[in-house]
Amino acid sequence: MKNKIFTALLVLAFFPFALCSKELGNDRKTEASPEKRILMVVSSYGKDGGKTRPGFEFDEFSQAYLIFVANGFAVDVASPRGGAVEADEFNKNKPYNKALLTDEKALSLLKTTKPTASLNATNYDAVYVVGGKGAMFDLPFDPALQELLASVYNSKDGIVSAVCHGPAALVNVKSSDGKYILAGKTVSGFCNAEEEKFGKRWREEFPFMLEDKLKARGGKYERAEMMLPHVSVSEKLITGQNPYSTNAVAEELVKALGKQPATRTPYTDERSMYLVKRAIAGELEWARAELSKNKDLYDVELIAVYGYYRLLGKTDDASVIRMGLNIVELVTPYMYNENLQYEQARAYLRLQQKDRAKTLLQELVQKEPKFEEAKKLLREVE
Repeated sequence: MKNKIFTALLVLAFFPFALCSKELGNDRKTEASPEKRILMVVSSYGKDGGKTRPGFEFDEFSQAYLIFVANGFAVDVASPRGGAVEADEFNKNKPYNKALLTDEKALSLLKTTKPTASLNATNYDAVYVVGGKGAMFDLPFDPALQELLASVYNSKDGIVSAVCHGPAALVNVKSSDGKYILAGKTVSGFCNAEEEKFGKRWREEFPFMLEDKLKARGGKYERAEMMLPHVSVSEKLITGQNPYSTNAVAEELVKALGKQPATRTPYTDERSMYLVKRAIAGELEWARAELSKNKDLYDVELIAVYGYYRLLGKTDDASVIRMGLNIVELVTPYMYNENLQYEQARAYLRLQQKDRAKTLLQELVQKEPKFEEAKKLLREVE
């Protein structure tokens, strides 16, 4: 269990969800091919699976692609340079990624992306910009992409959408009146707090911080708690805060194009983060009862990881500490991890609840007699 939770800690920085797909033709719109067409845009920047240069987030591509084709849309895929593109390292066992990796049509689209300079905006009803840290380095500075996004946005019914770091592609795009399309619109994207926690490797090389730039362009930036799903819909603009917002962004785009999204079963990671969001919003008792009845529908380790991260935050704000404890304690009846229990004890000490901390430490030392840090902290408490 110890190794599993720390694996989950690493995975949390990349992220989650999926559906079954059916192949659709990739011909451009014609009188004989009336289906609406979505252009998915990915970064060309990636190299060596993100080790040398960051690329796009495969999870954010797979989730959205599967939703688009399941709802009957034709899909093209483009990148600034065209050709094959590289995603950052991702979990191939996630159901949505498994589905995409067996979809020859989708894989072919990623191996032969269309150069943005070759595209005609009139062929597309909407654009969806995939996130990933690579998006920060090439998408905002691709003149052909900027022109295409502006053309789709300025068309009568065109919709522009983006998720996570994908909104970086929008920061230099202007509407027909010469103003930035973000000006006056509610907008979301990877926030500074998320960048601080999960973007440390590349953050210093970024040309800008996304949240700051969205605000500087006149966007009315909004967000949920760190790494919880949030979507902003503002006229013809749809944006999502982080990878956990992907499905919602894709389904909002489906609705904006005039369809009711096909019914699907939420994935365990997706469902889990919505449970966390509701718990934090005040529905803690509902979350506790829901897990009691339907535990197998949720990823309890992922929920624990979320609470664990919040407990690790360097803050004395009692409300933040209590929030982390509440989330951790939702799942402690269903799992045990010594590091998690140790952080619980430390959190109770920060809340000046020494008796509760002492009890947790005593239980921990009894279970883990070689846990030296726990024994030292217990001696201090006693």
